[in-house]
Amino acid sequence: MLAAMKATRKRARRQDEYSAVRIIAGQWRGRKLRFRTAGVRPTGDRVRETLFNWLAPHLPGARCLDWFAGTGVLGLEALSRGAAAAVLVERNREVADEIARQLDLLEADQAELLCADARQLNLAAHGPFDVVFVDPPFLPADSAEADPGLADLCTLLETSGALAAPAWIYLETGKKQALPTLPDNWRLLREKTAGQVRYALAERSSPAA
Repeated sequence: MLAAMKATRKRARRQDEYSAVRIIAGQWRGRKLRFRTAGVRPTGDRVRETLFNWLAPHLPGARCLDWFAGTGVLGLEALSRGAAAAVLVERNREVADEIARQLDLLEADQAELLCADARQLNLAAHGPFDVVFVDPPFLPADSAEADPGLADLCTLLETSGALAAPAWIYLETGKKQALPTLPDNWRLLREKTAGQVRYALAERSSPAA
């Protein structure tokens, strides 16, 4: 009896390590992908649906960068909805292996997976990108200070030479955190909060002067 209870708890722990991420629309609509999500924070369905409604006019044929991929669901959703290609960057080897497994299941030949540090990657060698998802790990959701790391990432992205003109950049941070000051040639188009996150869409209209 005791052995059976221990086995049941062990199975439950294994199941808790995984969760299903659903692709909302497009060619893979309704597909549920199981990911080991310990330490990974997927963008929720509600936020994703709003984001991709914003991006709908810009996705067909676009080249996308899922810069801090995690589960890779933002890049996969973009491909499902008509993006031509997506580069998914994830530095954690175990997490990257999970993404690779999902790409194989979907036969997503238009995706390129890079196991690398997003901040050290030569982005220009893989661009230019029309759409970029910037969803790095952020400060605790109850922190009210702006995340300096997100501001640095915006600057790094602008100076990387990897952005098309125009390009659309998605930003996600904690709900109570202010968005960073954007590069001068970017403008904020949309901003919302949902649950514990603040998310926004910016447009980069031309190269910086």
